[in-house]
Amino acid sequence: MTHDHDVVLSPTPAQTRAALHPPAGRTGCDLVLETLAGLGATTVFGLPGRHAPGVLDALRRSGLRCFGLRAEDNAGYAADAYGRITGEAAPLLLPAGPGALMSLAALQEARAASAPVLAIGSQAAAAGPGGGRPGHPHGLAGQAASFRGVVKSVHTARTQSQIPSAIAEAWKSALTAPHGPVWVEIPADVLGAGTPLPVVTGVDATPEELVPRVELTAVAADLLTRAERPVVVAGGGVVRADAARKLRQLAERLDAPVVTTSGGKGAFPWTHPLSLQSWLEDPHTTDFLEDADVLLVVGSGLGGLSSGHRAFRPRGRIVQIEADLGTLESGHPALGIHADARLALQALLETTGERTDPTAPERVRALLDRVHGRLAAQQLTLEQDVLAAVRRALPAAAPSFWDMTALTHWAWSAFDAKAGAMHSAQGAGGPGYAFPAALGAAAADPTRPVLAVSGDDGALRSLAELATARQYGLDVTWLIVDGGGHGVPRAHLTDADGRPTATELPGPDYAALAESFGVPGVRSSPGTLEADLAGALATPGPSVVVLPAALRTFAPDHLA
Repeated sequence: MTHDHDVVLSPTPAQTRAALHPPAGRTGCDLVLETLAGLGATTVFGLPGRHAPGVLDALRRSGLRCFGLRAEDNAGYAADAYGRITGEAAPLLLPAGPGALMSLAALQEARAASAPVLAIGSQAAAAGPGGGRPGHPHGLAGQAASFRGVVKSVHTARTQSQIPSAIAEAWKSALTAPHGPVWVEIPADVLGAGTPLPVVTGVDATPEELVPRVELTAVAADLLTRAERPVVVAGGGVVRADAARKLRQLAERLDAPVVTTSGGKGAFPWTHPLSLQSWLEDPHTTDFLEDADVLLVVGSGLGGLSSGHRAFRPRGRIVQIEADLGTLESGHPALGIHADARLALQALLETTGERTDPTAPERVRALLDRVHGRLAAQQLTLEQDVLAAVRRALPAAAPSFWDMTALTHWAWSAFDAKAGAMHSAQGAGGPGYAFPAALGAAAADPTRPVLAVSGDDGALRSLAELATARQYGLDVTWLIVDGGGHGVPRAHLTDADGRPTATELPGPDYAALAESFGVPGVRSSPGTLEADLAGALATPGPSVVVLPAALRTFAPDHLA
């Protein structure tokens, strides 16, 4: 019996002819790329390698754009940013063994930031490690085990017929909330062998929606409606779910102040009367949050950075909406709602009553006045002037990517992302993220300039990608704050006992080095930084702006 909802599985005559007479010369690599194209991918990142020599030929046949970077971890960071900007799963092609392991730091960052990355790595031939023949070049027995604790899911294709289904399952996993990186592993001989299989078409891997349980949102709505001092903490999950408008509607209905985490910048308007901005590393903000009788945490695990790395002891009820089941209630007991932020906020909008609190904007202003007064007493005008110059120079819609630097510590709290987005490596905390990630963002959207901000350690790890930026003409301006060392650890050690150890990093002339790659480089100063950055951002293509400055973080900082 045929029903209206039955899926039509019969091929058309054209599809039948194409299936019976596939193009000659295809390999397992073609099956990989055909599957990616069928899923909607347009761009891949990665490095060529002897593990699967046919991948370059297959790329040429596929029509997919390929951005080849100089190191596997940098390729992973670029894919991470591409996934953040587009919301699509970013394919990352990796070699076997050492090359695959080089990507682990980038995949850890993608997991922490819920960035959808589809990493596809080869393994030694099926007869190699794990298959019986030791000593294969690049072979690593149990390679997939190295990824299990890092990525969302691991998938393996041991034959060519398994390739489309394995990649489709991985794609679905990467794009099901919470987004994240996944690992697909295919033996080199399976990739390199010719294939009699037809061209892959019609791949479907629609991600599942993470819907909140109605009984939980009903309780949450009642708590928020009856609250006397509700406060909202908005994290990166709000941004990833494209739920900023719904969050604003709910906050205005409740007259509830909103603070955004460093990853949640853009989830709530910076200058809104209810905006507490992002001063989570401030003791006054901590006191304000602890005093809330209902604290609504949306799209945040409420981890170390989100609670100021201090003993955060909220006295009221916590309602936590989080897509990552592993972090739900991991820090504090709460009414935990495992759901996508957009769907949960919509449910609250449909069930929460109106409440009015004319004192809320006044309390927000008073808190921000105390925060700014504390900063003024520390006489850190250089740092604030530098950050303000960056903000004025950067177009409102342009995204920015930040390494772990003293300036980034300031930006987490004091930077208004405006219509763009601020991304930093606060998830895994590895240096060297900013510049290759910015390259991935420029590949995702070439209509806007992109800013990368690094200190010495991040810059030294990423210099090889100046060649990538030049090769593809990517519109990225790289601000390197040259403080001559690991600035934040040096400041902590100096403050502790006056004797910093192993924190000095004498480096090259970054501007001259950029010029040697064919990338314009300029040596700036605090007084000329705004003009230098604005000029570089307005000029198409890559550029480097170097600011010699040893910046400090505000106190008490996140380790106080």
